Amino acid sequence: MSESGSSGRVQPAQAGDPSRIGPYRIVGRLGAGGMGTVHAGVASDGTRVAVKVIHPSQAQDPHFRARFRREVEMSSRVTGPYLVPLLSADANAGTPWLATEYVAGPTLNQQVFARGRVTGPSLYAFAAATAQALAAVHAAGVVHRDVKPQNVILTPSGPRVLDFGIAHADDDTRATRPGATTGTPGWISPEQYRTGDAGPESDVFAWGALVAYAATGRSPFGTGASDAVAFRVTSGEPDLDGVPLPLREIVRGALAKEPGDRPQAADAAEECFELLAAQLIQAMRADTLFTRAEDMITAVWDMPPVDDPAWPRPARRGRKPWAGMLVVAAAVIGGVAGGVVALMPGKPEGDRHGTSNTASVPASSRPVVSTPASSAPVSSPTAIPQPSGTVLSTDARTKASTAEQREQSTGGRPASAQSWAEARSARGEGEHDVARAVLRDQGVLVQRLGDAIDLAPRTVRFHASRGEVYLSYRLTSDEPGTMYAETEVAGLMCRTLRDVVLGLHPDLPYHAFVMVKEAPGRDPLVTWDDDFLADARCTSADDDDLSPAGVGPDWEPDEQGLGQAMIPSTDSAEISVAERATRRIIERTNVMRTALGTDRALGNEDLKMGFDPGRSALYVWSDYGSWNQRQAATWADMAAGEACRALVRQRDSAGGAWSYSRYAVAEREGSGHLMMRWGTAGNLADCPA
Repeated sequence: MSESGSSGRVQPAQAGDPSRIGPYRIVGRLGAGGMGTVHAGVASDGTRVAVKVIHPSQAQDPHFRARFRREVEMSSRVTGPYLVPLLSADANAGTPWLATEYVAGPTLNQQVFARGRVTGPSLYAFAAATAQALAAVHAAGVVHRDVKPQNVILTPSGPRVLDFGIAHADDDTRATRPGATTGTPGWISPEQYRTGDAGPESDVFAWGALVAYAATGRSPFGTGASDAVAFRVTSGEPDLDGVPLPLREIVRGALAKEPGDRPQAADAAEECFELLAAQLIQAMRADTLFTRAEDMITAVWDMPPVDDPAWPRPARRGRKPWAGMLVVAAAVIGGVAGGVVALMPGKPEGDRHGTSNTASVPASSRPVVSTPASSAPVSSPTAIPQPSGTVLSTDARTKASTAEQREQSTGGRPASAQSWAEARSARGEGEHDVARAVLRDQGVLVQRLGDAIDLAPRTVRFHASRGEVYLSYRLTSDEPGTMYAETEVAGLMCRTLRDVVLGLHPDLPYHAFVMVKEAPGRDPLVTWDDDFLADARCTSADDDDLSPAGVGPDWEPDEQGLGQAMIPSTDSAEISVAERATRRIIERTNVMRTALGTDRALGNEDLKMGFDPGRSALYVWSDYGSWNQRQAATWADMAAGEACRALVRQRDSAGGAWSYSRYAVAEREGSGHLMMRWGTAGNLADCPA
């Protein structure tokens, strides 16, 4: 589970998210992790749960499914006061899922970032509780394998260890090959780096690093390129300066290089509880008696109150479509101006008698010629770009949507503010379903675009005789942002209509969509007109803008190369180049935070670099996952330039001893990835600016 899964701030559902998983109604998203998406769910009695759905690509692997079934069975037996228990699961579902109790509070990572390190008796309570949690896990024959600050939640009653969705049984923890590791750099044991082995001892090693991080606010093996961190873990000594002396020896033992030299989790927990008892004797009366270890944790645990906002209520489906639409519009759009009005009958909102707006939309966004309401309709049909791609036909629709049919239904008149004014509100179940789906998906897009682009979907209307579905919107942004947002709106509108009209209501007479931009004091402006039936790919003009730069005919990055780059290097030259280049990319990324819409400073846990020796390629990748398409492309341009220059400079200084000449930039999310930029490093002048 990602950090966003612990804050209680439910993210909006995305297009395609289920409305129900097992017995739980889904009200949004909590985050995403290496294995899948975490949804916010509500049980029939109102209990809040976190439902993790496994990535479809992994669910298709029979070996993974069998292992998942076994792990669910074993994890269900793990209980303890400092764990987040597994509530239910379905390993046989088309897409397997598991549900855990939802607990509110910041992760340790968030706590340290926002308020600083854990101090005083609370630190001893933290060490004792987390060791006790791992002891319970190991007693059930399970290995956690991903102990790290993001997987410990600091609740009002004490720390809780979560994420058993990637736990493994003791005898099934070997990686498929040496050097292939599972986990996060800095929280991976030496034996995992050396052989891929991960047993209970590896969890204890990560626990030692976890306690040191809580005590000092920094990783005991430092930060930087993953290769450099791996070298310090396997060959260096941990930095424990700042860990209180009573705890330091326990932590040092847990961080021993050899697994056999580390204490068991139960022994570490016992020692930590003894230290906690000593703290209590100093802080309280000597005759204070605690009958349970949990009472000691509660007595000293000192965390600020949790900001745990209310979750959205599950949408209710009534018999009256108007009631359902108003709930969806209000809940999904969440206060966007005109959200409820969008589904109500009546004229489009806004003053249509103001100054005529004749400004054209940028040509690169595949628009139509704009037509203000006070102007005569454009008579030339060539003003509308004709859709390309395969013409579709369906069993439910006897006539294909072709340019000739469009010409006949519109009388050769392109969509305009006049045809928009003639359009009406939804009628009947099919049109209501279309309107709901369009506004729901556009509401999700609003959240994804962020604050830099102020997009407000407003009204969905229908022109049956012309076969057109209209969406009006307001948009405030700079010119590149406007171009990007409108292509995103158009692409999503096309896909939504194809899904709902073709999949659910093929009897509806609609085959085209029209986008109408509204602005206070200006006439409505038609900005996009396209045939969603003929445009089988539902592409957007922005796709062309993201074509990789500098692609050579003899080289293309792939998943195998990226996987090789993720294996830590032991070559000193590679480590040195990666450290310098990664530091430069992180610095420049944080300078660009405003342009990238990034709400926090990024570091080595977000932006990484590695090498594929077989293809002589350097890979840079982002695990951040919160950029939109335009922002990710901007970052990829910068990272590609820095990677290219790093290769050229190293080659010039090392001569024939440096074999790397290729670079690639990728974005990772969950188990998937997107190759964004790649090329061959010739000289500095050829590198992306």
